Amino acid sequence: MSPRDPRLWLPALALGVLLAPVPSCLAMEVTAPATIHALNGSSVRLACTFNSCYRVAEKQFSLNWTYQECENCSELMLLQFKSKVVPVEQNRFGNRVKFTGNLAKYDVSFTLHDVQLADEGFYNCYVLNPPDRHKGHAQIDLRVITEEPPERDSTVAVIVGASVGGFLAMVILALVVVKCLRRRKQQKLNTEDQKTEEEGKTDGEGNPDEGPK
Repeated sequence: MSPRDPRLWLPALALGVLLAPVPSCLAMEVTAPATIHALNGSSVRLACTFNSCYRVAEKQFSLNWTYQECENCSELMLLQFKSKVVPVEQNRFGNRVKFTGNLAKYDVSFTLHDVQLADEGFYNCYVLNPPDRHKGHAQIDLRVITEEPPERDSTVAVIVGASVGGFLAMVILALVVVKCLRRRKQQKLNTEDQKTEEEGKTDGEGNPDEGPK
């Protein structure tokens, strides 16, 4: 059989296919915060990122942002990326939607300006990055507030803490004083007992008691 016979190449080709490198990363995943709070009239960035075994090819990459008023409501197309960013829904959001992501960093976030109470709802981020076959999805629950929550006043906590600390210090000091007084009293009693015992060993004139003769 000639070395040029193609039949000799088949085992090598099969082995090459088996040994071909495969991406070591896991399937594509899309990540976004579950809930975002935004102040009415402010701007808020709805962050969405993804990981992929492959670099982004803009001609094949696909991104869809959709909006839902409620979880069971129909989805309204908000923003698309097909070779370029295309804002879709102009009636509801006007020109308040701006893509602020970076495809090179796998970031497909967008910013919603002049947030309104009617903007509350669910925002869905769909990403497809061929040759990945899996279409990733993440959802953000946007909640609009009319005023910022008040800052916690720590003055009361500081006063209470100082009062408790001062009380404990006074209790400890009182215990130390009582303990010292008890020790001093005990030492005085021990001294008096010792003195009495020594006096018992001498006669009235201060001479040692010689005992009975």
